[in-house]
Amino acid sequence: MSENEAQATLAELGARVRAWRARRGMTRKQLASDSGLSERFLADVESGKGNVSINSLALTARALNITILDLLQDAPRPALARAQGLLTRLDDSQLDQAYALLAASFGLADAKGREKRVALVGLRGAGKTTLGEQLAVQKKVPFVELDREIEREAGTSMNEILLLHGQAGYRRYERRALLRIAEEHADGVVMTTGGSIVSERETFDLLQSHFHCVWVKASPEEHMSRVVAQGDMRPFDVTRGATGEALDDIRRILASREALYARADSVVDTAARSIKQSLKDLERAVPAAGKDQGDRTT
Repeated sequence: MSENEAQATLAELGARVRAWRARRGMTRKQLASDSGLSERFLADVESGKGNVSINSLALTARALNITILDLLQDAPRPALARAQGLLTRLDDSQLDQAYALLAASFGLADAKGREKRVALVGLRGAGKTTLGEQLAVQKKVPFVELDREIEREAGTSMNEILLLHGQAGYRRYERRALLRIAEEHADGVVMTTGGSIVSERETFDLLQSHFHCVWVKASPEEHMSRVVAQGDMRPFDVTRGATGEALDDIRRILASREALYARADSVVDTAARSIKQSLKDLERAVPAAGKDQGDRTT
């Protein structure tokens, strides 16, 4: 973060403290007394000059009877706050249902042409690239790999993106690439995605609003053998005694993402299936031309 960006952030934070203090009808002296912070320090914070720590933010928020998140995020509209209050009572599965209902009820999802665009999600070694290329040929549409399109968007390699911009920067390029692909391939495309895309709720929501998503899955052992055959063990660690612990890594990753992958529109299990059999399963799992199907194929 540049010096100008840091100053702008502090100024915005100060403005939010002032706004919340005004909303609560508190003087700066009262806030100082309730928070245990000095009035001088709070004056500096509100003017955008304070050296703010997480601890001082927590004390300030507690004195204002809000959370740190309330202090850092934009204040919601009253109706939105009521809706958020209801949503916080739901578990992840119910949240997914609520998202789908809201999108369908109010036309919020960009479903136009969605059935023509297919995105394959899943862990490395499931067969996404092999099946995706063949499905694209059968459907007579382009085949793209999201990782390559992210590199194109950034103008550099994946490693350089992470080195220069970190995970936050990588995810920004990922979202830009997703939107560009959806726009450029309105008539149809088959796309493979990185295995971790489901871990970013905002990005996965974006993916699902523009693409029919298929989870291509396999057993941990098959993931392992296929990745070893490819000669690239990312993100699995084989330096600690090779396959035994690497297989444990795969099991842990699959277990942690299973519920997320299951949000896909369709599922194709390639375990103990030939490429030809899996391709037929995939053909059944994607919508026919002009028809979006919600059935899950396994």
